[in-house]
Amino acid sequence: MTEKFIKNEQFNFIKKQVALIKDSIKKHVPPTVLNATIGLANAKALELLPHASAEQITLLDLSNLKTEDQFEQYLQQLSAYVIDFPHITEQQLKKMFPKSKKLKLPDLSNLAGNKLTYLGWNDLRTNKKYLVYELDGKLVGIECKMSAIEKNNICSICNGHGEVTYFSTITKSKKANNPDYYKAIGNLICTDSNKCNEKITNVDYLEIFLKESLGIEQTKDRMYYVNEDAFRKNRD
Repeated sequence: MTEKFIKNEQFNFIKKQVALIKDSIKKHVPPTVLNATIGLANAKALELLPHASAEQITLLDLSNLKTEDQFEQYLQQLSAYVIDFPHITEQQLKKMFPKSKKLKLPDLSNLAGNKLTYLGWNDLRTNKKYLVYELDGKLVGIECKMSAIEKNNICSICNGHGEVTYFSTITKSKKANNPDYYKAIGNLICTDSNKCNEKITNVDYLEIFLKESLGIEQTKDRMYYVNEDAFRKNRD
């Protein structure tokens, strides 16, 4: 049996491709259109993992699926290869957020690790949202202010429509003429992080937001911190 090789957001993307094929079948589109839809969905699924082995490519292949049962069996089989979110302890979370003396911790005992792209939870008492993500092989976390007002809109992280809230954090950006410059960054995010994890298919915005929040700049060959406090905080 091949090792787990699919990330949660990649699995969600593949599920969307399956949904498109199933919708085309239900609409009784012409065979040529259906075959083109299946071929495109299959190509997109394979593009997610350009370094997949021959066995993994076979597991990802959508081209021979036609019936509802076959699609359901495909997704069920593929779900066994979804990588779990990295194991994390309460002590690690406390160390990640040292300034939050009364940090409200999530229930780590009931985490569905293979359904998480990031770990997120809310503290309604302080109107804060916490995000933890594996960035460039290291777990990092940010604390954000969360608006108490919720509305239906598009989430900036998963691009799905649902109940969202405005969240923001302060980052210290290095400027030669103003070393004490602070910048507030934020956007709309799903109020319920579990629902966000069910819909996310791409981590580009999430990683950009985290790097900007933590004061990290990316070059071609290395990553470095422009915020020395952020460096010390995430070095250990």
